[in-house]
Amino acid sequence: MLNLILMGPPGAGKGTQAGKLIAEFKLPQISTGDILREAKRAGTPLGKQAAGFMDSGKLVPDELVIGLVEERLEQPDTKDGFILDGFPRTVAQAKALDEMLKKHGRAITRVVLIDVADRQKLFDRVTGRWSCPNDGSVYHVKNSPPKIAGKCDKDGATLIQRADDTPEKLTKRLSEYEAAKAAVVHYREKGLVTELDGEQSPDTVYGLLKKAVGK
Repeated sequence: MLNLILMGPPGAGKGTQAGKLIAEFKLPQISTGDILREAKRAGTPLGKQAAGFMDSGKLVPDELVIGLVEERLEQPDTKDGFILDGFPRTVAQAKALDEMLKKHGRAITRVVLIDVADRQKLFDRVTGRWSCPNDGSVYHVKNSPPKIAGKCDKDGATLIQRADDTPEKLTKRLSEYEAAKAAVVHYREKGLVTELDGEQSPDTVYGLLKKAVGK
């Protein structure tokens, strides 16, 4: 069983690595954002509680988030493990997650932190990303530009930039990431944290990641 927590700032390549893990090990990637949206849509008892907070713009309490995570981890596709993305964000959440997993005879296998020390590189990576609104093809103004500036190579559609990829939003996301690293302290004390340099090639990072989790 491979129960992973994957952390990293926007632009560090966390999504790329998660995709590789999913393809090779058939593990579900679980983000609290997705869980909250799905629970709200499904109208489960916990989802209805969460919807009240979400609709009023308030933070969903930790105990409710943990309950929703527990519901998700009880689904059949997590029997061989999971990849937690964006959770836990605090030491309190990390401890609550540990207790919840312990009840089910499970535990976190490894916390992998993919970081890029040079924050300017993160800004260049993220703010330079544009995508096709039709098929989702991703381009980068420097690293992988389209043949015609601003147009998708496949269908000629005008490329768009994700709302989260603007310099202003990225600054906020980086601040949130730095605050979330507090949870790493809890797992570092348990000897479960592996830090990887996200400036290396994706294949190199993935090789190191697999070595870190013993696969």
